[in-house]
Amino acid sequence: MAPMAADGLGTLVAGNLGVRMCGRYVINAEPDDLVGYFRVDHVMTERLEPSYNVAPTDPVYAVAEHRGSRQLGSFRWGLIPHWSAGRKGPLNINARAETVATKPAFRDSVRRRRCLLPATGFFEWGHTAAGKHPYFVRMADDSPMAFAGIWSAWKDPETEEWVRSAAIITTIANEGLSPIHTRMPVILEPDHWDLWLDRDVRSAGAIESLLGPLAGSKLTWYPVSRQVNSVRNNLPTNIIPQSHLEPTDS
Repeated sequence: MAPMAADGLGTLVAGNLGVRMCGRYVINAEPDDLVGYFRVDHVMTERLEPSYNVAPTDPVYAVAEHRGSRQLGSFRWGLIPHWSAGRKGPLNINARAETVATKPAFRDSVRRRRCLLPATGFFEWGHTAAGKHPYFVRMADDSPMAFAGIWSAWKDPETEEWVRSAAIITTIANEGLSPIHTRMPVILEPDHWDLWLDRDVRSAGAIESLLGPLAGSKLTWYPVSRQVNSVRNNLPTNIIPQSHLEPTDS
């Protein structure tokens, strides 16, 4: 399915786009499929249930390297810096590409602990003359997305439990998605995975070129039901295309 034009969805209202992005996504792949696609050496997690409405703090799959081995693990979505005094504080589900190398919460992770977060696609909410409406964005060829992520390991001082957590890096939206939102996740192509995951590469400058937007021609997007607005609605029907929005004045 090709990307649906904005005027087929109702007129998008310029200047009224959301600031926060990539706050929900979908991952419905089985671990065996992720192992093959991401060339994983070892699986370090139990199977997670497919989720059609991943929300902040949910457990999610991530691919990272450890001692030269590519591993599939589960992480809390919402990075807790290793130096944090507790779980309370910003959710840190996203890190901006422009500042990830300098912000205290992220700078250690982007140098030493980078990962890929597999996804089937993500939701974004655009403003139309008829109101705010969700869209689902996925790869045009139906392959899994590989979000550029960073991770951290934090030890709870009260329980002594180790918590692995992750954040998705975002960048400016490509030309096709920009009418819906000004930003999008950094989606890495397979040729870039080795460099991104290489823990011997610790210079932010060495990976800076990877943090741009994926070309719009490699993505497709369409409106979906507003049922996705509630995290309680974790349903396969969340990603079924909605043929039209309410009529609007353009």
